[in-house]
Amino acid sequence: MISYDDLTPPERELWAAFPEGRPVDLRTGDAARDDPAGGAEWGPERTVRAAVLAALLLGAHPPQPGAIAALRLAGARITGGLDLAGAETAHRMRLEHCFFEGEVTFNAATTAGVRLDDSVLPRIDARLARIEGALSVRRSAVAGELLLTHARISGELLLHGSRFAGGHAWSVVAGGLEMGGAVFCTHGFDAAGGLRFVGARLMGGLFLDGARFGAAPDGAALALGHAQVTLLDMSRGFAPAGRVELRATQVSDMVTFDGADLGACTGIDCARLHATDFRFAPAVPPAGPVSLHGTQVTTLHDDLRSWPVNVLLDGFVYGSIQPAYAAGQGSVHRRLDWIRRGAGYAPQPYEQLAAWYRQIGHVDDARRVLLAKQRARRRTLRPAGRAWSLLLDGTVGFGYRPWLAGLWLAALTLLGSLVFAAGDNRPVREGEGPDFHPFVYALDLLIPVGGLGQRDSWYMSGGPAQILSYVLVATGWLLTTALVAGVTRTLERT
Repeated sequence: MISYDDLTPPERELWAAFPEGRPVDLRTGDAARDDPAGGAEWGPERTVRAAVLAALLLGAHPPQPGAIAALRLAGARITGGLDLAGAETAHRMRLEHCFFEGEVTFNAATTAGVRLDDSVLPRIDARLARIEGALSVRRSAVAGELLLTHARISGELLLHGSRFAGGHAWSVVAGGLEMGGAVFCTHGFDAAGGLRFVGARLMGGLFLDGARFGAAPDGAALALGHAQVTLLDMSRGFAPAGRVELRATQVSDMVTFDGADLGACTGIDCARLHATDFRFAPAVPPAGPVSLHGTQVTTLHDDLRSWPVNVLLDGFVYGSIQPAYAAGQGSVHRRLDWIRRGAGYAPQPYEQLAAWYRQIGHVDDARRVLLAKQRARRRTLRPAGRAWSLLLDGTVGFGYRPWLAGLWLAALTLLGSLVFAAGDNRPVREGEGPDFHPFVYALDLLIPVGGLGQRDSWYMSGGPAQILSYVLVATGWLLTTALVAGVTRTLERT
């Protein structure tokens, strides 16, 4: 129990100021002497026990009528741990430029807004807390973790410029956190460990632009799986030293990596992520793969130069693509190279890209994509299937280039007419049938159905001309079969 007679002069000053919400500032005005990094050396004139703070917040000194009580203290060395576990208080707390010897605990507490700005703290435990207002730890140095598992904060979580220097696996542990406002880890935020927001509901968005942080022992730097977020900003200097995990996250607005430094990022897992806009144009591409398995976005904004060597696109669905306006960004060949960065053959990325080209009226580009799909599929076939695939490709382009059959027909007809003109042609029946025409005869051999009258009336006797006539008959059947098969496949799948 705190007795007024036991209070030190700075504690009595704070005791008197609390009922009216007046601030108490114990700083000297000398920036070097007021730096909380040296707060362990501050004397008794700047020392306040954490037990006195807890007593005031829990009603030891009632507020003055007509005034709003609040705890407002700056420049103090706070001894002992500030333990408010399970407490209920409606008083705002503002402790700035302070040095905390013990950890701050709000475990399962209900409180008004809390500000711990520009301070030095060993650890903050706010698991299961209910904070009606903002939780601010701006520009503070925290030796341990910030624990927010299953906490509820009606306002914002402000971590601008904070530094988490401890050697813990996670610097911020906020699985199941429910936010009414946004989470800001910006303006020089730096953490030795990773950030964990698995299953969180961040209704004001998560802003990580400019944030730098390390990774947990399993390699994850940011764990945001199965979360609900309005906006996810990982742009302009965002630099994680490990994996970014966004698996099955629901983003109602935008996900952006524009301008991020992903040189130390060992991979990005966006499998089954849903978002309206997905922006991927980091300043430095990630060192590891990007997985977009089952991801669904309305619009993809990207710079093809910023994707890593491995991009897993199977199941990636997008309504449209808005590429960067650099030279060549709209090239279908560059986009096909993007698809080929995946592991192995998967038809869906080709079909999705072709569907988008058809949607914007680029039918020829859609055909190029589908032709590339068939060529990529060839590597998965057995020898007989590969041979048939090569035939379809070389003769009719799998049905996407039927004019190739016409070129083959023209070339073989010309060759045949030259050879047959110099060969030994003989009538089937003397004195019957039309006159011999080498060109028409070669064309008649190549057409397997119907006839032009030459094939039934004449034949070549011996030598290369006779052998060529057999070759042209067989080639005609192959060309016709390939053309029918290719066109049928095209009609079925486009």
